[in-house]
Amino acid sequence: MKGTLLKHLILITIIISTVSGHIPTTLDGPFKSVTRKFDPSLRRGSDDLPMDHPRLKKNVTSNFPEQIALALSSPNYMWVSWITGDAQIGKNVTPLDPSSVGSEVWYGKKSGKYSKKRKGVSIVYNQLYPFEGLLNYSSGIIHHVKIDGLEPGSTYYYKCGDSSIPAMSNEHVFQMLPLPGPNSYPRRIAVVGDLGLTANTTTTIDHLINNDPDLVLMVGDLSYANQYLTTGGEGASCYSCAFPDAPIRETYQPRWDGWGRFMEPLISRVPMMVIEGNHEIEPQAAGVTFESYLKRFAVPSNESGSNTNFYYSFDAGGVHFIMLGAYVDYNKTGAQYSWLQKDLSRLNRSVTPWLVAAWHSPWYNSYSSHYQEFECMRLEMEQLLYQYRVDIVFSGHVHAYERMNRVYNYSLDPCGPVYITIGDGGNIEKIDVDHADEPGKCPSPGDNVPEFGGVCHINFTSGPAKGKFCWDKQPEWSAYRESSFGHGILEVVNSTYALWTWHRNQDIYKENSTGDQIYIVRQPELCVVSPQQHSHTTAAGFESHCSTCCFLIFVTAFIWHHIL
Repeated sequence: MKGTLLKHLILITIIISTVSGHIPTTLDGPFKSVTRKFDPSLRRGSDDLPMDHPRLKKNVTSNFPEQIALALSSPNYMWVSWITGDAQIGKNVTPLDPSSVGSEVWYGKKSGKYSKKRKGVSIVYNQLYPFEGLLNYSSGIIHHVKIDGLEPGSTYYYKCGDSSIPAMSNEHVFQMLPLPGPNSYPRRIAVVGDLGLTANTTTTIDHLINNDPDLVLMVGDLSYANQYLTTGGEGASCYSCAFPDAPIRETYQPRWDGWGRFMEPLISRVPMMVIEGNHEIEPQAAGVTFESYLKRFAVPSNESGSNTNFYYSFDAGGVHFIMLGAYVDYNKTGAQYSWLQKDLSRLNRSVTPWLVAAWHSPWYNSYSSHYQEFECMRLEMEQLLYQYRVDIVFSGHVHAYERMNRVYNYSLDPCGPVYITIGDGGNIEKIDVDHADEPGKCPSPGDNVPEFGGVCHINFTSGPAKGKFCWDKQPEWSAYRESSFGHGILEVVNSTYALWTWHRNQDIYKENSTGDQIYIVRQPELCVVSPQQHSHTTAAGFESHCSTCCFLIFVTAFIWHHIL
């Protein structure tokens, strides 16, 4: 009853907000392009926190759990991960024995009373460099346990560790998300990318914690351990500038341990879902890549049928998320594309009306940085996502914020997704401020070569930028852009309305202050799922298909029927 009443109150809030003009909806679009320039009173970046910082240093003895984290598995399951033991770093390292410390989780619905116990797996990984003067790394013991029998919406208390030593953690608590369904959604979903471990990062995460999310979506580039040499020292905002003679892109793996400790107060109680970015590639001996990402994080890869951490899917209430890999094969002939087709074809939009996608590198981006960098991926996958009516796409990579008008194939389209770039978490590489449409800021076609995949840079074939590589003004598909650190919160109201809010770091101490806010509205009656479709609505057809008056009549009728 309380939940139903809350939803009705939210709908009333939507009416008031819409009528008063405070919060627009995508039905009002496409919007005139807006740029908010970088505030010169702010710094473009900050240095990394040192490893002896209180939020990064180790505060438990050897075999006790640390870096505790949660990740969704399926509606009745949850992954619990943690690390024990001391990582090794030096020219010669001896890996720890993963079987020397057990992997147990005790959990139950009452504090201090654990009715269930489950065991899991333990692993270690190595980061090895066959170059003179470089140090090698062997991780602590990484534990992953999948706990079951969880009731959606219920609160659980848990401890993890090895009871035989004994070395169990302090008690932690989490709440399960609701079952998939058209009327059940997480309260708030936080979205953040390109985080790192700087002073700006601390502001981002503190602000995000204050917004009290039920789920965290991390769209790649996590620790920035590859901004360092293997010997540690100071990290660099530009690796190639600071270390031009490095024989390989080195990493200082203890930064990953610091990142896990830094994030633990949040992700030991709120599940975090990750996808890899370019800073997770971390090449080492024998061509091995992505070891830290693949070993440290549990994701529902088997549960979603992908069987790989590089791409997977999961449900959060009535939202289906697809997490795609930009740094593995994304061609139509590859395994990822085949898996994506199957995953999308199995969807029941009457159960999970919302379809949200996330990957690291944006397809639509008007900043100079990474401009058209992942055109090849867009050309391979965009049509499939459009045909299945993906509602929202989140990416990072560009260290700034940008929200697009609904777009498909560079044309305004009422059935295209709302693409949002949120790579402004606060990392050491600093904020991006240059736009490709500004004089002298258009990259050359030879710039912005991706670290994976081909180069497919194009000149536009239609519209105001016809025949050009860059627009000479903010592109019409770019609705709002601003260079500032921050994070986003998605609040799904019902099967057709979701409130998106971008929170800037400088607004953390201001009441009711937001950088960007809009209701994203699904139109399933207009945008019918059509897997066999090979064309799209033209830009000329992108008009408001439901006026504010129609919207008010609909919601008023809904409230009259369900409340009055």
